[in-house]
Amino acid sequence: MQKKFSSDRYDPLGTERDDVSRRHFIKGVIACGTVAGAAGLMSGCSDGSDGGGSPAAGSVERMISINVNGMSRNVDVMPNETLAHTLRNKLGLTGTKLGCDRGSCGACTVMIDGVTHNSCSVLTHSVRTASVVTVEGVGGANGELHPVQQAMIEELAPQCGYCTPGQVVSGVALLQRNPNPTREEVRHALAGNLCRCGAYNNYINAIVKAAGSA
Repeated sequence: MQKKFSSDRYDPLGTERDDVSRRHFIKGVIACGTVAGAAGLMSGCSDGSDGGGSPAAGSVERMISINVNGMSRNVDVMPNETLAHTLRNKLGLTGTKLGCDRGSCGACTVMIDGVTHNSCSVLTHSVRTASVVTVEGVGGANGELHPVQQAMIEELAPQCGYCTPGQVVSGVALLQRNPNPTREEVRHALAGNLCRCGAYNNYINAIVKAAGSA
């Protein structure tokens, strides 16, 4: 006699599965309330609280405050959330670009306590006591361009412009620690910023030009 299988445990290959059924899995997902974020990040059933408004033992507090461009910003951050995701999708600072999302291209470069970092490789929870500066924060309080930004316009540095925010932040960080760099020092400072258009000399020219007025 042919063995019969229930519809929710039927295997098209003719063998009975040992794992939970698809129907039970879907029910579990709905019951858990799992939500997929814009970057594919996922959170589980627990929100890290004990029901009384305080984080449970061993959990990470999600509502935190970070200093971005001189302002304290309150934001709900998942334990595994990167700074790039928080800046772009939670705080609306889309000047920070995502390229490789692996810390290799430099498009997401920001300054953390004056040092450049790839924000796609930094967890937001790790910068709660730091000062973060994005490309939106390098200019003047009234919207004046930073000398590096102005020089890049004059030197026609951007081509497609996607890598430009990262190049700007790297250039500003360099001039903050070394107001009069050599051309080779500029080249070294921008080594982590990839430009698919190949406009490297334009960016270097711009930063060298800005060095006298930054």
